[in-house]
Amino acid sequence: MRRIRDSKICPILSAKLSSQSREELPVIVQGKNYSKLNNLIFDMSGEVRSSLPLIGGIACRLSTESIYRLAEDIDIDYISFDSKVFALLDIASASVEANLPHKKGYTGEGVTVAVIDTGTSPHSDLLVPNESIVGFKDFVNNRSSPYDDNGHGTHIAGIIAGSGYSSNGKYTGIAPKANILPIKALDESGSGNTSDIIKAISWTIETKDQYNTKIINLSLGSPVNNPCSKDPLCKATKEATDNGLVVVVAAGNSGPSKKSILSPGISPNVITVGAVDDKRTPDTSDDTIASFSSRGPTKEGLNKPDIVAPGVNIMSLSNIKQNSYTSLSGTSMATPVISGTIALLLEKENNLSPNEIKRRLTRSCIDLKEYKEDQGAGMISLNKLFKDSLEDRNNNSLVPNKEPSFSNGNPYIENILTLLFVFFLLKHD
Repeated sequence: MRRIRDSKICPILSAKLSSQSREELPVIVQGKNYSKLNNLIFDMSGEVRSSLPLIGGIACRLSTESIYRLAEDIDIDYISFDSKVFALLDIASASVEANLPHKKGYTGEGVTVAVIDTGTSPHSDLLVPNESIVGFKDFVNNRSSPYDDNGHGTHIAGIIAGSGYSSNGKYTGIAPKANILPIKALDESGSGNTSDIIKAISWTIETKDQYNTKIINLSLGSPVNNPCSKDPLCKATKEATDNGLVVVVAAGNSGPSKKSILSPGISPNVITVGAVDDKRTPDTSDDTIASFSSRGPTKEGLNKPDIVAPGVNIMSLSNIKQNSYTSLSGTSMATPVISGTIALLLEKENNLSPNEIKRRLTRSCIDLKEYKEDQGAGMISLNKLFKDSLEDRNNNSLVPNKEPSFSNGNPYIENILTLLFVFFLLKHD
């Protein structure tokens, strides 16, 4: 019985219980029968924080005695810590110039990206010429108007959909006409509870038709303490993809150590994004995986990350002033590059499934000649992606990707025929 009981308790929680601490612990309890689970927790717990029907769970505080008793119940599947989740960034100092060519007319118009983060401030670049913030939900302070008391979420939103208004187009987002749905689940310090992230994902699923939400951006993560099949965040993101949402997740900033991918980036259902240092040049020959970018494989042997994108010295919106910018680095910054790219693709072909989008992206990469567990499929190429999606539509098949060719010419010249290797071509001012 003890072996069965212990298999239902996450390892980090087991270690805490072994210390014989008498404190009540924040946990997420998952069960086979949600109604019965509700009754069990109500009888035992002094504080029920959240109902999490999306994963058949409840977030609460339980004594060690109650945790042991629950683990022996046949209807209890798993008990895990309600772990802290953190925004994933490293701060950089250098300013960069960022631009994405929209010469083919793709801007992400009509596609909504849910940004589950620290919130989003009403920056000028999200208001002019068109208001891109289409709603707001606050799971931290229950406020009704968009705000960001940290800045991380605003920076993410700008990478996805900033119009470039305050910089005369210099710092334009990947999909400048996409819609942003800010969901505040991280507090002013950039941290939050797993249960709040799950509630935010659940709310996104419930409202996806109302806001035409197609993508969830999760520039956040938590240390891996559970197998993916039991991990609450992995289960929540699977529900999102099962409901047709594309979930894009930061790999983590725990590199260069191997097997350092964070949750929910360990999930096979999400698109896990690592960060590239492109040295602020358009020539990919000097690009490397950022030292901080988490490496795979996952602890269960899954190949991750799936893809990489620029994530060093990215200039985007600041929450300090309505027309200001700031430079940040991290897999947090690489993740919205991919979210914005998916918005462009969905504007062009709006019926693509999450699996098909992932396949298109991973077939449209530049090989940086790094280990697969560092770079995944490689760095995304817009030209490859758009070329392949056009061939899909016209010929109903994908031709194999050709090896990329490179030029030392200016990438903004109209007649350039080389690969345009990723949104946010960065160079020094």
